[in-house]
Amino acid sequence: MRRVPPRPLLPQAVCATALLTVLSGCGLLSSGDDAGGPALSEPLGVTAQAGSATSVHVMWNRPTSTADIEGYEVYRDKVRVKRLSASQQMTDVTGLKPRTRYVFTVRARDKDGEPGPASRRVTVTTPAAVAADRSAPTRPTGLRGEADGPRSVSLSWRKADDDKGVVSYDVYQGTTKIHSVPGTETEALLTGMRPGTAYTFSVRARDAADNTSPASEPVRLTTARGEGEGTDTAPADFRAAVRRSDGAAYIDLTWTAPRTGGDVPAYQVYLDGKQATTVVWGDSAPKGAAKYSFYIGDGGEAADVRHRVKIRAQLPDGTWGAFSPERTVTGRQ
Repeated sequence: MRRVPPRPLLPQAVCATALLTVLSGCGLLSSGDDAGGPALSEPLGVTAQAGSATSVHVMWNRPTSTADIEGYEVYRDKVRVKRLSASQQMTDVTGLKPRTRYVFTVRARDKDGEPGPASRRVTVTTPAAVAADRSAPTRPTGLRGEADGPRSVSLSWRKADDDKGVVSYDVYQGTTKIHSVPGTETEALLTGMRPGTAYTFSVRARDAADNTSPASEPVRLTTARGEGEGTDTAPADFRAAVRRSDGAAYIDLTWTAPRTGGDVPAYQVYLDGKQATTVVWGDSAPKGAAKYSFYIGDGGEAADVRHRVKIRAQLPDGTWGAFSPERTVTGRQ
């Protein structure tokens, strides 16, 4: 696999709050790889959303390693707060303090009960509590949905009303909560669906006191048959160009974030068919135009090598969306 040599990023390469993580295209390896079997890697796509002044909804994806997973452990700061089965990839952490900043991580647990490496840290701040609030939000109305290909579904609804304000909307598949978005959002993109399958969804509003509205009217959707992801999850207007600067060569990327019903916290960059880097934003992920630049070699012959580049976005539910169109670049263009 081609590895991008470590070089300082140019100031204009990424948002000031962005954090670059270099990953192996085959998944992160740990020191346990020589122990007679594949080692656990960290869970990917961890997200945390305040559900009320005292609760946070945490979601994640399976690790990329092929090691057997017996379960997951969720940590608040350094304290383990949940032990879950391998079939569970989301949970509500309750009993929190209002107006408090928390950091969550997730670890997979192997068949011997040993935890693997921690996921990336995600930060969330609970809203202020509202004294003596016993009034639930109104029911969300106008729920509409559309199947976007065989594996994703988009939902939208009209906002609910609450005397103190809606903190979050919970999305249910049947009677099971599967997703949560901030109270400022009235749409959600759900991925990881099965092709050719009928689903029923509803939405509930929740306020800071954990009062929950009645469920919206349900919407019934059937995903398309076949494989692949819906194209709406791919970054749009993707462009790539080689640039020489101070004796070095870089590939400059620009794109428009897909509309996902929430922030896109990270993007995977693929170079010549292999994952090269993951760009992770902090609290201010760009909602529209975005750009990124990475080093490919010196400004001479390396800049004239032909490269293929594509990217994909991490969706709000932690999964990865469809790839952008692949662009081919050389320094001679």
